[in-house]
Amino acid sequence: MTDALRILSPGPCTTVQDLGRFGHYHMGVPVSGALDNYAARIANWLVGNPDNCATLEMSLIGAGMEFLCPADIAITGAAMQPQINGRPCRQWTSIRVSHGDILHLGAADNGCRAYLAISGGIEVPLVLGSRSTYLGGQLGGLDGRMLTAGDILQRGVGPLLHATKTLPWFPLYPETALLRAIAGPHDDYFHNHLQQFFDATFKVTAQINRMGARLEGPTIHRDTTAPESILSEPIIPGNVQIPAGGQPIVLLMEQTIGGYTNIATVISIDIWRMGQAKPGDEVRFIPVHLEKAHQLYREWAGFLTSTKALLERA
Repeated sequence: MTDALRILSPGPCTTVQDLGRFGHYHMGVPVSGALDNYAARIANWLVGNPDNCATLEMSLIGAGMEFLCPADIAITGAAMQPQINGRPCRQWTSIRVSHGDILHLGAADNGCRAYLAISGGIEVPLVLGSRSTYLGGQLGGLDGRMLTAGDILQRGVGPLLHATKTLPWFPLYPETALLRAIAGPHDDYFHNHLQQFFDATFKVTAQINRMGARLEGPTIHRDTTAPESILSEPIIPGNVQIPAGGQPIVLLMEQTIGGYTNIATVISIDIWRMGQAKPGDEVRFIPVHLEKAHQLYREWAGFLTSTKALLERA
C-alpha cells in the first residue's frame, strides 16, 4: 500500500464504495455499495482492476484531490467536467497521473453520481467482507463517514497500464429514467390504482440520498379495503414504497427494514438508473413479469462480460 491521494475539497457527499456488502441483513447491515454499479465496474476495468475494487463515489458535485504517487485513474458516471492541473480531461478513459497532480470535478450536468477508480483500488479496511461505506451505521469506508478535506487515502498493490484504455462509447443519462419493475409485494393493496402507478410520470425531489429517493406526482391511493398500515418487514434495494401521502419512495442501498407498503420492485439491473437520477429528473416505471426480469438479467450479465473482455483486450 502507498499513500495515493489527499482530499482537498470533498463535495457534498463523497464516499468509498465497492460493489456492496452481502449476507448481513439478519444483523441489520444493508448492502451499501456503489449506487451505479455499472459505472463503478467500468471505472475499475479501465485501470486494470477487478470490478469489486473500492472507488470514490461523488454525488451532485465532485471532489478536488491531490495525487501523492503515480497511478492510473478513470472517472465514469455523471459528467462533472474534470480538470487535471487546470486542464480539461476526459471521462470513461484511463488517465496517467503523477505525484503532485491536482484533480478537480465540478457539478453534475448529466447524471447524479461520478466514480473514480485508481490503480490497485482505494485501500481501506474490509468490514464484513466489503470496503463500502454505510453512512447510517458509520461502518466501512474511511471511518464509516463521508470524506472531508485533508483525508489521505491509500491505494492497493496494482501495476500501471502499458497503454490507455477507453470505453468505445460514451454513456449518457436521460432526464427521464425508465425503470423496469415487478408489481408487488403489496400490489394486492392497490388493485384500483396499480395501473395509474405504471402510467404516471414522477419527478425526483430534493429528498434523495443513499437510502432512497422520494418522488412526486399523481397521488397513489391504497384500495379502501386495504389495511392502513403493515408491520415493519425486510426490504430490498428497488422496493417502491407508498407512504400515507401517496407519493412513492424508491429504496436504494442503505436500508434493511421498512413499514410502508411496496407497490412494486425495480429489477436489480435497473437500480443504477435510479442512482443517476438527480432532483428535477423524471421517472417512469415499466411493468415486467418475473420471467422477463430473469431474461433481462441474463442479457445484462452477458453485456457486462463482453464489455470487460473488450477492455481487457485494449
